[in-house]
Amino acid sequence: MVGILLIWWSLHQIPPQEWDKFTIALKKSKFWFILPVGFILGLSHLIRALRWRLIMEPLGYKPRTINTFLAVLIGYLANLAIPRLGEVLKCTLLSKYEKVPAEKIVGTIVAERAFDVISLGIVFLLALGLQFNVVEAGWNQFKVYGKLADEGGKSNQNLYIVIAIIVVLVIAAFWFFKSKMHNAIQSVKKIIKGVWEGVISATKLKKHNLFFFYSFAIWFLYLLATYVGLYATEGTGSSFQTAISCLAFASVGMIITPGGIGAYAYFMAKVLELNGIDYTLGLANGTLQWFSQFIIVLVLGGIALMVLPLFNKQKI
Repeated sequence: MVGILLIWWSLHQIPPQEWDKFTIALKKSKFWFILPVGFILGLSHLIRALRWRLIMEPLGYKPRTINTFLAVLIGYLANLAIPRLGEVLKCTLLSKYEKVPAEKIVGTIVAERAFDVISLGIVFLLALGLQFNVVEAGWNQFKVYGKLADEGGKSNQNLYIVIAIIVVLVIAAFWFFKSKMHNAIQSVKKIIKGVWEGVISATKLKKHNLFFFYSFAIWFLYLLATYVGLYATEGTGSSFQTAISCLAFASVGMIITPGGIGAYAYFMAKVLELNGIDYTLGLANGTLQWFSQFIIVLVLGGIALMVLPLFNKQKI
């Protein structure tokens, strides 16, 4: 809902007389840029799979790289439909094909995401050091987004009522069936224990240097893909410093709306505007970069979805 609202908002920031510039910028875009960007992002996904596999080693599990990589791609595909569904799905798939406890590798995902938050913080610090005024002004854009989120939240009051009713029913069911809850509680405890083991596995790594190299490589490739993508539309090519600021805010956009819909292009456009690039051209570039990433995930994830069961057919 918020993503759709943000698309509407960002498009309405374009003055009527600038619409031709927006559509022409998209028509003249170098769509072949999807190929190098796709290769760069595909490589980043492979390295993410290698890092995930590395975190699982202290638990005593070494899943095959191909299965881990395909599960990561399918996870990204699932996230396009329902945010964070992919994190659970890729653990379920790896558990199925590699016979590892799903609850433990869910814990490794938690550890991975915690480190990704730290990495994003480092990217913001770099952007702050290189483009202080841009980052400061960029944060003010979140106030606008916050207002949009509030407006979207008001339209979801009926949803909140439904959720409240469900919570009441769940509590009532708990009290009604509490005599049968003992086994369920034990199962939950087992799951929590497994997840915790997965989380602390990141503190028992034997190859710390390799883990940090993988983490650096993942975010460097994200930066490189953003930088290359800036040259896909006329008038938006820029420096690595600008690309760092774009990556910082666009990454937040990917988090706050499903698949970054609306938010990614909007924040890209605003950062580019603060770097002296026309908002309309920036929005065209942000839209194209978001669409490119969407297509890349759709294609790679779709291929992985078909290949994974075929590759493991004789092993099930």
